[in-house]
Amino acid sequence: MNEIEFVEKLKKLNIQLSDYQIEQFNKYYEYLIEYNLHTNLTSITRKEDVYLKHFYDSSLLSKTIDLSKIENMLDIGCGAGFPGIVLKILFPNIKLTLLDSNNKKTKFCTSLINILKLDGVTIINDRAEEYINNKRECFDLVTARAVKNLSILIELAIPFVKINGYFIAMKSECEQELNDSKNGIKLLGANYIKTININLPNNAGIRNFIIIKKQEKTNKKYPRQYNKILKKPL
Repeated sequence: MNEIEFVEKLKKLNIQLSDYQIEQFNKYYEYLIEYNLHTNLTSITRKEDVYLKHFYDSSLLSKTIDLSKIENMLDIGCGAGFPGIVLKILFPNIKLTLLDSNNKKTKFCTSLINILKLDGVTIINDRAEEYINNKRECFDLVTARAVKNLSILIELAIPFVKINGYFIAMKSECEQELNDSKNGIKLLGANYIKTININLPNNAGIRNFIIIKKQEKTNKKYPRQYNKILKKPL
């Protein structure tokens, strides 16, 4: 997917990119490749693949929820900024928090948001089960892209979500993980709503969006310490 195709595909998502946004994505790509030469952020480096498998893939979350109405969003395990920074470029109204325990990745994101001149972005180098102490039930939307098994991820993510807010997990495979997680989702005060499956262009695979809505406050004993979550997922 080249830049022109990317712009046209976004139009079909009802997203009209300005020249400034197009340039932001170009700078994003260039800095990602430059940084990746000395710090491994992604194995996907060909420009057409980055635009398809990172930029466009991240933008598809806009098909699952009205991002123009989202005030606060948390991206858990943000890595190199997918989907969080992509969505921030597309929807500048979002107040974005990027969370990752990998210091090299949060350093990259810090430099990137300065290069892209993005306001309203907070970058946190911490573990989710530690950061929750400051931000319990604070976010309208929490997302995570290709992070952990869902049975583990729900306990890390759902406590951050406001009542009536959403956790949307982005997965390539999800059916078994979802079946293993449904009891845990309810235990954490949320309901599984549905899964939206979207085929990526050029036979690049399927992206599954698992949509979970927060119904009531999560018991403060969750999340547990990470080793306990791993040993016995909910």
